[in-house]
Amino acid sequence: MKTTSDYKTWAVGLFAGLAASLCCITPVLALLGGASGLASSFSWIEPFRPYLIGITILIFAFAWYQKLKPNKEIICDCEADIKKSFWQSKTFLAIATAIAVLLLSFPHYAKIFYPKPLQTKVIVVDKNNIQTLQLNISGMDCEACTAGINNRLLMVNGVIEANTSYKNANTILRFDSTKTSVESLSNIVNTLGYKVISSTRVNQ
Repeated sequence: MKTTSDYKTWAVGLFAGLAASLCCITPVLALLGGASGLASSFSWIEPFRPYLIGITILIFAFAWYQKLKPNKEIICDCEADIKKSFWQSKTFLAIATAIAVLLLSFPHYAKIFYPKPLQTKVIVVDKNNIQTLQLNISGMDCEACTAGINNRLLMVNGVIEANTSYKNANTILRFDSTKTSVESLSNIVNTLGYKVISSTRVNQ
């Protein structure tokens, strides 16, 4: 007869799945809620994400194995008549597994939660004021990260373009230097929970 340790195991799996997704979920919450510090609070989790994903998969694989394997134990009639609780059922395990999958796959659909950038129209007075800047960023690991950075930077008055790549670990910006600065743009990225490790002006 299974014990209440079943759902405790699944709870650990859900917790690991949530932890694995926090680095991608918190920038969305920070942007929607205007709490930039929330994202930076969990940015330290990002290097551990692959391990947390592995733990989540192993826990749920083991849980399903335990649930589906033939029960060879001989139980008395009194135990057989005991109705299992919802928390020990396959239904609950299926729900927990679905939630875990949604959490782990969050980076792939996080873009839908980002509002359309309310970019202030840039009026160029002198083309000499337009600069191209490359910010090298650490802490990005998915498309959700790039969407969040692009979205936030395009809200800055003076930013014309923002193209972020988590694969290249950078963002390339075109901006009016009379309306914003390299320091200001770097600080904005940092407040999202990432870290600008260097900046380079790109010659046009």
